[in-house]
Amino acid sequence: MDPVIWSDRPSLRRPVLVAAFKGWNDAGEAATAALSFLIESFDAEEFAAIDPEEFFDFTAVRPTIALGEDGERRLEWPSNTFYAAEVPGADCDLVLLQGTEPSTRWRKFTEAVVDVAEQVEASLIVTLGALLSDLPHSRPTTITGFASDPSIVDRVGIERSSYEGPTGIVGVLHAACAAADFPSASLWASVPHYVAATPNPKAALALVRHFEGVAGIAVDASDLEEAAIEYDRQVSAAVASDPDVKAFVERLEQTLAEDEEDDGPAEQQIPSAESIAREFQRFLRQRGQGR
Repeated sequence: MDPVIWSDRPSLRRPVLVAAFKGWNDAGEAATAALSFLIESFDAEEFAAIDPEEFFDFTAVRPTIALGEDGERRLEWPSNTFYAAEVPGADCDLVLLQGTEPSTRWRKFTEAVVDVAEQVEASLIVTLGALLSDLPHSRPTTITGFASDPSIVDRVGIERSSYEGPTGIVGVLHAACAAADFPSASLWASVPHYVAATPNPKAALALVRHFEGVAGIAVDASDLEEAAIEYDRQVSAAVASDPDVKAFVERLEQTLAEDEEDDGPAEQQIPSAESIAREFQRFLRQRGQGR
């Protein structure tokens, strides 16, 4: 049985399929925020979804109850939904997969995604991801990636990923693309680990900007740019308000300096990343209450 439930069959011009998943692949919610921004920017419309029944352990990823405006209770399941958008003026259209990393049967799940890409005659599958890093928030967001066609990576000027280790649904999806000989590319944003629990529009913006280069599609990201500026302002204020936090971030800056491996200042007692994250959350709560 086909796990994809179709509500429409869009007619598109060799679309680029771009996907992002909540969960392990989504530090700071940057990847899913970037994908949601693209959906809203292009007024994308839903045309298909993957039935969650086969792919989720509902004791681990639970459905939720939501109340409508009429007070009616509605059950919402973990979703993986396809949207379509025409992009006038560009050489291609868009298909956007907004989803949640499934719990099981990853091979069948990713084969279903590739099958949708083939049925809509997509030219490329692009995934967006975000990972934890030691990069301080004061630096520009680093984007790494890879592609079945190495010239894509060279064209958009990103650092080639050399990651080895455990992977999520994004890694399995690219394996499925390779098995089907389907062109694919992956973009990953680096999110400072000490603020990973906070939504990161700065990293989302970096993903959107590099996606533009891969897909050849211009995106009006002015709203996201404003959110990124405000994010930087709040994080910088949080860092400046606490000497321990400030020392931690300064130490991260020092480790990035090429000539400061062994001859830098004497070691300080630096708080843990977990401690910094707790302090940052406390700061944001206080700021929210003071408004």
